[in-house]
Amino acid sequence: MTKGDETRQAILHHGVEAAYRVGLSGLTIGELARSTGMSKSGLYAHFRSKESLQLAVLEQARAEFVESVVLPALRTPRGEQRLRTLFERWVWCDLVQQPGGCLFVKAATELSAQSGPVRDQLVRDHQDLYDAIAQVYRTCVDDGFRDDVDAQQVASDLYGIMLALHHAHVFMGDAAAEDRARRAFEALLDAARVQTPVG
Repeated sequence: MTKGDETRQAILHHGVEAAYRVGLSGLTIGELARSTGMSKSGLYAHFRSKESLQLAVLEQARAEFVESVVLPALRTPRGEQRLRTLFERWVWCDLVQQPGGCLFVKAATELSAQSGPVRDQLVRDHQDLYDAIAQVYRTCVDDGFRDDVDAQQVASDLYGIMLALHHAHVFMGDAAAEDRARRAFEALLDAARVQTPVG
């Protein structure tokens, strides 16, 4: 990575943090200049427009989430352990309020009624995450899980658990949020397991 690439990545990390604080719509070159201490003209040379900045920040947030959550899961053995690692890393990401992960929840709510390239990219990013979860579940089929379970439904249910965790923990300050998320995750796994006949 060149020095220029490192500088741009550092700027974009500040952009992710700023967008988490002020919202993706509130992220402007002026706001990023305030966050980084850089000049607006210097940042304009990097991004040229608010939309270009927002798209670049989304790309950075995705990269940070993949690095923190998805890649550690993919480095573990296929099957239940991989799915559990994905869940554990995602829980950690939410509990520490890592901006790269939390920004996607905040931005999805913020942009749900809007249209345009930034919303379209956010939808693609969410679908990619659903697909990644579904693929991880498919690796569980040879590890005691049913092959007739809709993997996309598992992805939807797991995403729902994580949304509930985020809402309860970040918004409501519920001390029981993590325990509820863990019970819901175990129930999701139990429902998808191959049932061993009794007797």
